[in-house]
Amino acid sequence: MNKYITIIAAFFLGTQAFGQEVYLNQKPPGLESEVFAPNIVSLPGQHEYGSVFSADGLEFFYAISKDGKNEILTLKFANGNWGKLETILTHKTYSYNDPMLSPNGKRLYFISDQPLDGKGNVKDYDIWYVEREGEFWTKPINVGTAINSEKNEYYISFSAEGALYFSSNKNADEGKNYNYDIYSSQHKNGEFSSPIKLDTVINTGRYEADVFISPDEDYMIFCAIRKEGMGQGDLYISFKDENDHWTPAVNMGSKINNELHQLCPFVTADGKYFFFTSNQDIYWVDAQIIDSYGTDKDK
Repeated sequence: MNKYITIIAAFFLGTQAFGQEVYLNQKPPGLESEVFAPNIVSLPGQHEYGSVFSADGLEFFYAISKDGKNEILTLKFANGNWGKLETILTHKTYSYNDPMLSPNGKRLYFISDQPLDGKGNVKDYDIWYVEREGEFWTKPINVGTAINSEKNEYYISFSAEGALYFSSNKNADEGKNYNYDIYSSQHKNGEFSSPIKLDTVINTGRYEADVFISPDEDYMIFCAIRKEGMGQGDLYISFKDENDHWTPAVNMGSKINNELHQLCPFVTADGKYFFFTSNQDIYWVDAQIIDSYGTDKDK
């Protein structure tokens, strides 16, 4: 065989093998959403949510709720195989959930109701993070009062430039703690700026949370509870228009939503797969489905 053909064939086989290794060796989904990694990640008797893959698809983090405990788990590909499931954040009293990697993958952000000193009773949910130190993670570090309030901060997502998107009920009226809004904060000189509440095409005075922002900040997907919704909580999508304004959010319809609660959206760094939680399991679908919401096609 021609040596150049041999080299090309070897490269092709190598990329095929790599493609099979990423995303837990799971067969890629089509345009119909399906449960992700059944009997590995999505298991009976627990609630899985808040999933995120590393940029290379070889490291996976997600949260589970089981027997009253909320904790964060990870799976990692190394030495030619996916390793055993590991719990990296857990506590008998405090909850850890909604994991999300920073753009450079060196920090794992999450939310927790643990007190700042790690002692005593649970408090409201704050945004925290741990940093990589070799093969290990530091102890949890609170993001601080620039972002966190005396009420709840939920779910975290980053643009490629490090802009932070999250939700909070810090401005909810008394007796209306369900009123979560979506905020954004820029990251400059190692610090987050004062958060800005997104305008009324996104925030409605009810529940908007669990926001995923695309790397270029050209679209966002979030969970909302609205009168026209299909169930307990639906996923909506909004795009930036030519004037850099958010378009009115559109319900993602029966391709994604149902009578249950859809939440925790995430799109992989390669732009190929869209993950979310439904019916207490993690689902995934080909991310090409997102393009259909930017047209006049049937949703």
